[in-house]
Amino acid sequence: MSDGAAGTDTAVAADDAGAGDGGAARPGPPAWLLGVGPLVLLAGLLFALFRFGPLGLFDEAFPPVEELTIERIWFPGPGVMKVAVVNGGPEAVTIAQLAVDDAVWSHELDGERTIGRLERRVITVPYPWVEGEPHQVVLITNTGVTFDAGVDVATTAPPVGGRYLGAFALLGMYVGVLPVLLGLLWLPFLRRIERRWVDFFMALTVGLLVFLGVDALLEAFEVAGEVPGAFQGTGLLLMGALGTPLAVNALGRARRNPDGTAAPFQLALLVALAIGLHNLGEGLAIGGAYASGAIALGAFLVVGFLVHNTTEGLAIVAPLARESISIAPLVALGLLAGVPTILGAWIGGFSSSPIAVTLFLAIGAGAVAQVVIELARFFGRRAESGLTAPLNAAGLLLGLAVMYLTGLLVTG
Repeated sequence: MSDGAAGTDTAVAADDAGAGDGGAARPGPPAWLLGVGPLVLLAGLLFALFRFGPLGLFDEAFPPVEELTIERIWFPGPGVMKVAVVNGGPEAVTIAQLAVDDAVWSHELDGERTIGRLERRVITVPYPWVEGEPHQVVLITNTGVTFDAGVDVATTAPPVGGRYLGAFALLGMYVGVLPVLLGLLWLPFLRRIERRWVDFFMALTVGLLVFLGVDALLEAFEVAGEVPGAFQGTGLLLMGALGTPLAVNALGRARRNPDGTAAPFQLALLVALAIGLHNLGEGLAIGGAYASGAIALGAFLVVGFLVHNTTEGLAIVAPLARESISIAPLVALGLLAGVPTILGAWIGGFSSSPIAVTLFLAIGAGAVAQVVIELARFFGRRAESGLTAPLNAAGLLLGLAVMYLTGLLVTG
């Protein structure tokens, strides 16, 4: 009996050893084949479905589903209009006619008239458009389905060249870089005030960022509605808004304090990164709006962004109020937050796309959300009663109010 029990124990131990080394000792097909097998079967199933399945019956029973999205209308010069379209539907679509302002016009496509799924075309229309006037474009397919879009204010689109590259860079400097650098100048002030007032401005920073994040998320939802169906605007938004906090959190785990909070400089770095990602999306929207003539506020808009974005510099330096830092890294933080506005203005000014705008706005919102969590964690450990203390709660509400009031200057 004892020998038999010992033999059983030996067998169990051998099985456990086999399981412990990942099953490599077990007989059978190699692991890679087990991993590839389901994919091969899936490919076979898809072949059978399209070759012998009932899809043809449904194709015969229902009319084709057509979906064209007019992504952009621009005017490269006098008498010329261009229209960018993408097929975001399940079926190929053939463009038969094009009408501008209720009149059918001749036009040329940069490819075949039949546009396959996920394919794009640019249509060139010789049309005497009028500066500052609205224009409406209607596409008519060979099945009679129509797709329309328009511009509120027609204006000549900026060509890619040194002049306009410099102009958009200057625009990004004014609305993104300079305001943030100005905001950094609040650091000496923060160093001279009492601890409770530093906490007040930390809470104000949380309010500023909460407003920025919600504003970017709402704008991303709005633009996602313009994304062609096949590109899944909501999916882009979810990837940006949920994936970015995970990435920022991974970056923030490198140099934490023993209590699990981020070090002050690391926290300021994360704030600058989050604001930079937000400003990239903001630059995309600004550049695209200027290029299409949708923004007619001119200098007033620039002044509004100058005031609005100066508060972002305060958000960066608030965690550094009791830290020693030289000028160079401080300026680097400001550039990290502000320079993406220039990149966004370039991209938006020369090739605006609702897909890119949705993704980058969502990325900005996600980054801001993660930094708000880090700030709240850091703030809760160092301040009495955290954000619920009366003075700190007042700071948070004041941060929201400041962003709201300065935001009035940049909304048309």
